[in-house]
Amino acid sequence: MGTEPGANLPRPLLEHPDFYALHKPAGWLTHPVRSHGSARAPDLVSYWQGQTGESGLGPPHRLDRETSGTILLSRDPESARRFFVLFRQQLVSKTYLAIVQGEPRWAEQELDAPLGELGLGGGNRVIMRQGVIPDGKPAVTRLRVLERRAGHALIEARPRTGRLHQIRAHLYHLGLPLVGDKIYGTDPDAFLEFRETGQTPELTRRLGLPRQALHAAALHFPWDGAQVRVRDSLPGDMQGFWDGLAETSLQRAGG
Repeated sequence: MGTEPGANLPRPLLEHPDFYALHKPAGWLTHPVRSHGSARAPDLVSYWQGQTGESGLGPPHRLDRETSGTILLSRDPESARRFFVLFRQQLVSKTYLAIVQGEPRWAEQELDAPLGELGLGGGNRVIMRQGVIPDGKPAVTRLRVLERRAGHALIEARPRTGRLHQIRAHLYHLGLPLVGDKIYGTDPDAFLEFRETGQTPELTRRLGLPRQALHAAALHFPWDGAQVRVRDSLPGDMQGFWDGLAETSLQRAGG
C-alpha cells in the first residue's frame, strides 16, 4: 500500500482502524471533481480507494489543489460523523508552514479579520478571490515567524476558523503574499494566464515556485480518549526554495 518515500504520490502518515492520515502532494485534488477539459488532476480519495480497496473513504476536510501536506480520510460513516463533530466544535488543531515574500517586523500575532468574496471589478479579475471585508465571515489566524531570509519569511500559521483561502488571504492582507501564489500573489494576471497556458517556465520564474508555498504540516485532535498528533515534514520543493534563499543571503553578504 505504501509508495517510495521520494515519489510524488500520496503516502500514509498514520493508519488507524477508523481513519487514515495521509500526505497529499501538491497538484493533487482532495476528491474527484467534474472537469471541463480533457485532462483531470489526480485526486487523493480515488487513489487511496484504489490502494486499499475501501470504497467508503471520505475526507472530513480539504486542502487546495496546490497545497501539500496532512489530510484525513475517514474509513466508515461513524468515523465521518465523529470528525464532522470535531471540526464543527473546532477541536481539530491545524498547523501550516508558509513561505512568504517580505520580512515582517513582528514575531507573532493573531489576525482577527473577516473574510468574504471581493467580487469582480476594482482590479480583481478572479471570481473566487477572498478578501478582508467588514461584513465578511469571522476568520482568525495565529501567525508566528520561524525564520527570515533574503526578503522572505518562513511562517507558521494556525487557523482557528476554516474559511476559504483563509491563510492565503490573511497573509496577503498583511502584505506577505505566498511565494508561487497565482491568486494572492504579486502578479495580478498570474491566475488567468495559468488558466490559458498552464504552468509555463516563464510563469514559474515570475512566481518563484510552480505552486503556492503552503504546506499542512500537522494535525492534532482527540480520539477515543487520546490525543492524536500527525506531522508531515516540509516537502522537497519548498525546502529547496528555502535553502536557495540561504545561498542568496550568503552571496549578498559576500558582496
